[in-house]
Amino acid sequence: MQMQKGRFTLPAEKGMGKGLIELAERWGADAVRDSDGTALPEEVFDLGLTVYSTLCLIREDNEWAKAHRDCLQQAYLMSERITAFGHELEIPLMQGYFADQFSPDERHDPKLYWEVIDRTDSRILHPEEWRYEASRKSIVLQDAREGHIYTAGFLADQIWEPVSMYNHLTNSWNTEHRLPVDPRHPEARAHLLEVLEHWLSGHPRTDVVRFTTFFYNFDLLYCPGGKERRVDWFGYLFCVSAFALDEFASIYGYRLRPEDFIDQGYYNTPFRRPSERFRDWMEYNQRFVANFASDCVRLVHQAGKKAIMFLGDHWAGTEPYGPCFASIGLDGVVGAAGDGVTTRMITDIPVQETEVRFYPYFFPDIFKPGGDPVGESKKVWARSRRALLRRPAGRMGYGGYPSLALQFPDFVSHVETLAAQFRQIAEMARSRPAASLTVGVLTEWGSLRSWMTHQVAHSLWNERCYSYLGAMEALSGMDVETRFLSFDDICSRGVPKDVAVLINAGDAGTAWSGGNRWADPIIQERIRSWVARGGGFIGIGEPTAFEHEGAFFQLSDVLGVQKENGFTLNNTREIPEPASGHFVAVDMKEDIDLGLPQYSVFLCGLEARALLIRNRSVSVAVNSFGRGRAVYLSGLPYGPSQARLLRRALFWCSGKEKDFLPWTAEDPRVECHYYPSAGHLAVTNNADENVETTVFFSDGRVQQFSLSPLALVWMEV
Repeated sequence: MQMQKGRFTLPAEKGMGKGLIELAERWGADAVRDSDGTALPEEVFDLGLTVYSTLCLIREDNEWAKAHRDCLQQAYLMSERITAFGHELEIPLMQGYFADQFSPDERHDPKLYWEVIDRTDSRILHPEEWRYEASRKSIVLQDAREGHIYTAGFLADQIWEPVSMYNHLTNSWNTEHRLPVDPRHPEARAHLLEVLEHWLSGHPRTDVVRFTTFFYNFDLLYCPGGKERRVDWFGYLFCVSAFALDEFASIYGYRLRPEDFIDQGYYNTPFRRPSERFRDWMEYNQRFVANFASDCVRLVHQAGKKAIMFLGDHWAGTEPYGPCFASIGLDGVVGAAGDGVTTRMITDIPVQETEVRFYPYFFPDIFKPGGDPVGESKKVWARSRRALLRRPAGRMGYGGYPSLALQFPDFVSHVETLAAQFRQIAEMARSRPAASLTVGVLTEWGSLRSWMTHQVAHSLWNERCYSYLGAMEALSGMDVETRFLSFDDICSRGVPKDVAVLINAGDAGTAWSGGNRWADPIIQERIRSWVARGGGFIGIGEPTAFEHEGAFFQLSDVLGVQKENGFTLNNTREIPEPASGHFVAVDMKEDIDLGLPQYSVFLCGLEARALLIRNRSVSVAVNSFGRGRAVYLSGLPYGPSQARLLRRALFWCSGKEKDFLPWTAEDPRVECHYYPSAGHLAVTNNADENVETTVFFSDGRVQQFSLSPLALVWMEV
């Protein structure tokens, strides 16, 4: 198939001239965009390209922000844990924080909005027991209890907008520090709409306004010296302000405490089960953000332009799978993709058009002497392409400084190949690919966190997450439909009729595994009964884990395994011999990577069989339960072998072993995607090396394929 033009958004940069035109021609760009810290060169307006312009409203007018510091965005922070060695104790609020990013809020009464807690006996101190020393930015206690630990929760002004700050620290920006404006204040909201109208009139040649995203950034805290302290891509910490707290109380009838946000220093990450109070806080923000964002989109449409949102910075409240998102009225969403999971997170969003911005960004951390941008891109493309073949995006693009990309001719050629494949997928995969079955992923968050499980930040590897995120990565490009279900869904409606297999994965106590939701008899009853009637269940890591009534894995009878928690060490247990020849383990190698090890998992039940033993613990097991089946996996990082293991587990659990071979390659590094209504089959080599393999067709035929590295072959069937 010949390379075509279009479906490609090129980042622009002033001063490039012919270089930019060369990239546009070679990559087939039909659109050009600016980005943070760059501006569009005049030459691009004569190329007939669609023009995207980036806008971050809350930092657009820095002079107004400096003159209205009472309208700055704020955050709740928790001090370090300070031990009392005597009766007088000083708690330095800014210890451990970046003084250029935050400053304690001294405009509002600390006694009303702040809180000091004795963490040793969980006591909230009365405001009369402490005082704030502004000169030292410290809280002082005169009657502390020796040997106790204290923390302070305090409101802080954000005095440096976090994305601007990030770019200064990472990309050596030297422009003025930008202040983030909080649009909840009526005067700020009115001003930002005026700013938007003025901006629109000043950008007559802009076709598409790309909002970065809208108003409140995800949680991004820095240490002294400008080093990252913590990040939560799904956080709502930066939505907090004294104004919002007061308004929330008037709407919901109760006041939120600092602890509702600080959460003992955990800051309500998605790994934590959210309280009802925090769910109210999220709902409150989603309604406000969607309402104001829809006002902004309406102005853009009135100006004759399209409005799209960047799914990245400032997206708290714009949850794309939340109840308020559709009311914003966006024309599209663009987001950065570093793997299949983040690709599906974007392409599954219900909007007119989705655009995927691939890593690596054209930044000097990769595009430098000795850097390997082609190698980085291949790793991303191999994973993202799997997801695109299941749910294609309408457009692709990159971010950063194209002048850096031009310094790597092999990368420029490499992107030509990627762009050609992307266009093929966008055209050929418009019809729905065949799905063998529907899989439900069961978490506390359900559909609100579709494709967002086990992530700390965007596509960043984490030791405690990769054992679970690999399952989601495998699903993102597998021939199944994936639905994200919550425990509330199970309680109210049971397991949906179209779901063949449920997956529960995660560490014990987390929102992903479920924590004390597994003590709910309704949850246990409904899932047990559903499996017994023929459903399938896959547990990964510490599934259904909660110490209750003498059991740790609450559905150990379903899974066929239990985990020793230290209370029954005097029970004798034999280490079983792994069963051989089982359907699930056909492609499993002895050295398969199952992530961080689990210990002391043992078989229970007469039907349970161990397929792999490691560290004297069951790592892979199968079990029959009534007419249903279950599989236990100690972990599942992403890789071709692991994806094949999960696929076999899904087909066995659902009783569809006979349907496994059609549209399957013998080598797990090769995958097939069949589009029945179009009569097309895509065969992909996900490895960066030549692969020869056999593909099995649905009519019993087989065909040999010799595939070059990362090849994509289309054929009519």
